[in-house]
Amino acid sequence: IIPQISAILGSCGGGVAISSVLSDFTILERTNGRLFVNAPNAIAENNIDKCDTSAADFQKQTMNVDFICDGEEGVFDQIRSLLAILPANNENDAFCEDVTDDMNRLVTEFGNKISDPAEALRELADNNDFMEIKSGFGKDMVTGLMTLNGITVGAVANRTSDGCEGVLTVDGCAKAARFVNFCDAFSIPVLTLTNVNGYESCKCAEKKIASAVAKLTYAFANADVPKVNVIVGNAFGSAYVTMNSKHIGADLVYALPNAKIGMMDAGLAVQIMYGEVNEEKAKEYDALQVSPEAAAKRGYVDAILEEEELRKNLLYAFEMLYSKREVKLSKKHGTI
Repeated sequence: IIPQISAILGSCGGGVAISSVLSDFTILERTNGRLFVNAPNAIAENNIDKCDTSAADFQKQTMNVDFICDGEEGVFDQIRSLLAILPANNENDAFCEDVTDDMNRLVTEFGNKISDPAEALRELADNNDFMEIKSGFGKDMVTGLMTLNGITVGAVANRTSDGCEGVLTVDGCAKAARFVNFCDAFSIPVLTLTNVNGYESCKCAEKKIASAVAKLTYAFANADVPKVNVIVGNAFGSAYVTMNSKHIGADLVYALPNAKIGMMDAGLAVQIMYGEVNEEKAKEYDALQVSPEAAAKRGYVDAILEEEELRKNLLYAFEMLYSKREVKLSKKHGTI
């Protein structure tokens, strides 16, 4: 019913650690904060000198912590920032605040920052203020909060910089699914920046990737808040379907002019069909099957927007969707 925040300023172990992670947001102080279920020395073949599993450097790589802050005052500042942007309760629809930023501001640098969505979202946000959440975990997926014309919006985006390959990973999907569920619980609209090529491919990921992707797909499909998707790069295969596509309930889908939307890259598709690389055939396939114009003709994309005009169009979109309501079939809850 209300957002819950935990601050860890000292040792938080055993059952108390579970209580902390039950919160919507957990903030860990970098130097003195310790979070653990089992103490580092109680873990087989480990000791605190070998790997301090309770320390900030370890916990930031987990789902347990949303923010790492320097000093107590840094923790309190983060709490204040959260309280300023979060709704007071789950019935406070589309929480708003006064805004001084220009509604018609052009985002001329947005296109140069697409590979690092945290920076790209900062370009879009009111007063360039974007609060990234769980920045040290599942880095291929960016999640965070911002305001657009004073309306609090949750953002989810694929990262293709810093060694990330623009694929859905187990950690990235888990991180995004939890965040989308949080936004839905508190009536916070969701914006997605999609740039995805497929799925993480390795022996370890194969154990969990199907389940993780299913949970993210369900989270987007189940959410009844306003949902807007912007395809900023590639949107290939069923991985794109998962990323808040029209197919699972996005209210509006926009695409940039250079976006690619289809089952796979045109060059790869032609190589499969003809057994060789053929640039002419690839261009033909691109125009017929992969271009944003082709997707728009099929109804998958509502509009193709220039990069610099994206912010003002998103403001219009969320204002239009402000009063969105959905009537759901009666059930207890989902099972995914």
